[in-house]
Amino acid sequence: MAQVVKEIKLQIPAGKATPAPPVGTVLGPAGINLQEFCTKYNDATKDKMGDILPVVITVYEDRTFDFVIKTPPTAFLIKKICGIKKGSSKGSKESVGTMSQAQLRQIAEIKLPDLNCYTVEEAMKSVAGTAKNMGVKVEEN
Repeated sequence: MAQVVKEIKLQIPAGKATPAPPVGTVLGPAGINLQEFCTKYNDATKDKMGDILPVVITVYEDRTFDFVIKTPPTAFLIKKICGIKKGSSKGSKESVGTMSQAQLRQIAEIKLPDLNCYTVEEAMKSVAGTAKNMGVKVEEN
């Protein structure tokens, strides 16, 4: 097995990776085949079009690579579900939207694999904290 040279973390729109910047700028110096990466990434993410997906790319000394696609950022999911463009600039002091407990659970279930939580209820608390800091209120039952 080839030695790992570096690990690169990027956030790329699903199905829209191109060798142009910012992808090319970051991966070019690593010496991997940009077109091959873009093709593999776009094929793997075409079912999630419109989402921004974090990806961790592991580059080996023989210039081969593999990558792991993570779940979308919590803030992105909250903005998508609430239909807002951005969170509050004043944090929890200013409200920019609301979300229901069902929507909170839905985001928590999506994010659970990437959070260091064991249950959906714990993940819901984490997502609720992010929502609060974005100025999104979570409705009580």
